[in-house]
Amino acid sequence: MAVFVALGAFLMTLAGGWTAQRVTDRRHLVLGLAGGLMLGVVGLDLLPEALHAAGREVFGVPAALLLFVAGFLVAHLVERLLAARQAAHGGAERHNHRAPEVGLTAAAAMVGHSAMDGVAIGAAFQVNNGMGAAVAVAVIAHDFADGFNTFTLTSLYGNARRKAVAMLVADALAPMVGAAATTLVSIPEWFLGGYLGLFGGALLYLAAAEILPEAHHEHPARSTLLCTVAGVAFIWVVVGLAA
Repeated sequence: MAVFVALGAFLMTLAGGWTAQRVTDRRHLVLGLAGGLMLGVVGLDLLPEALHAAGREVFGVPAALLLFVAGFLVAHLVERLLAARQAAHGGAERHNHRAPEVGLTAAAAMVGHSAMDGVAIGAAFQVNNGMGAAVAVAVIAHDFADGFNTFTLTSLYGNARRKAVAMLVADALAPMVGAAATTLVSIPEWFLGGYLGLFGGALLYLAAAEILPEAHHEHPARSTLLCTVAGVAFIWVVVGLAA
């Protein structure tokens, strides 16, 4: 049942990626929406879930928050190191000072997050069908944003379209793999919380330091800002309906 439900997440993820591909003539609006979706996912979905799952504190600070900050710093460090290496080999100008590896790494993190979504579906169905259905609705609803962001992140950093599509397909398959894995293994809740915190920090860095500045760089329009606000509002509605 969990794997069958995860098929809905697969289709919704592909729909999000397809949408990101089709609106290339409004790139600033796409990036503005992607930034809002990412901000909403981090602040309204990932971080609260991480705080709930991780539980314990380390020297007076919740472990999930420490990992959240660590994820932000790691994303910044990785991007700077890769960008410096790209510049040393004369390739920075070709990709607008962005290293393609950053986009692939971010997309890979999205795939990991989607796999955890599948695990959440499977675990919820192990409790009861009602809980499984509720979790499934939440996952399927926000997987549109996951697919949208996965394709946008990969493309933004200068990767070829085929790589962006490959990462999109991997992201779409991940929930089904995660749901199937719950029939074999059980992931500790504290580990899931730590992962969500780390991933949330990295995602926030990409949204705040890369996606949104790029969206407003050439088109500082109100429409771009409205798309960002709409992205956050969409995730808020999804989280509220799933509560």
